[in-house]
Amino acid sequence: MIKNPIQEVTNKLQYRAIGIVKGIYKPNNIDQLNRGTLTDKEGKIIETVILGKAIALIKKYINLEKDYFWIVYPRNKNINNLHLQVAGIWDPYQLNQFDKNNSEKDPNQLLEELNLNNNYFSIRGELVYVNIKKKEIVIKICSSPPSKRSKYLTFKIIIEGEIPLQFLNNFVSLDVIRDGNTLRMAKYEIIEKIKPEKV
Repeated sequence: MIKNPIQEVTNKLQYRAIGIVKGIYKPNNIDQLNRGTLTDKEGKIIETVILGKAIALIKKYINLEKDYFWIVYPRNKNINNLHLQVAGIWDPYQLNQFDKNNSEKDPNQLLEELNLNNNYFSIRGELVYVNIKKKEIVIKICSSPPSKRSKYLTFKIIIEGEIPLQFLNNFVSLDVIRDGNTLRMAKYEIIEKIKPEKV
């Protein structure tokens, strides 16, 4: 069984911002692997940091000359400055238990069988801002359950796309495609209105 790099949603109000990007990772400093850049096949460069749990994988298995599918968390401060945080590497043959029948398949084909593609992102959170003129939306992501939530555990992702203003403060699920350093919405689903928290 090939492990899906982006797991199925287990709760309809599950917040997340996760994607898969193929590229070559180059650390800024070979002695410090955690900061660097990811270069895709078009030559686009994205600022990247490697999170702790992925560092061990890189040291043990990864040849930094080769390209891999990286499982990433996106961050941005505006529509054109995507920054990635690497949470893992999707390598169906080297790092996953795989079905021997699949061993001849190209990883791109395996991804398609999982209904995924290179540069696909799943963004789920609260629609907090819509700019109709610029065709931009802002989604607020909370990375912890409400009981433990603090302002430090929430962040916003800016996406190119259009959702009608009437859906502000609704929980939305977006399929997003990375284009260079921009995240572009492919489709959206309105899940439900978010009730204001009682103070």
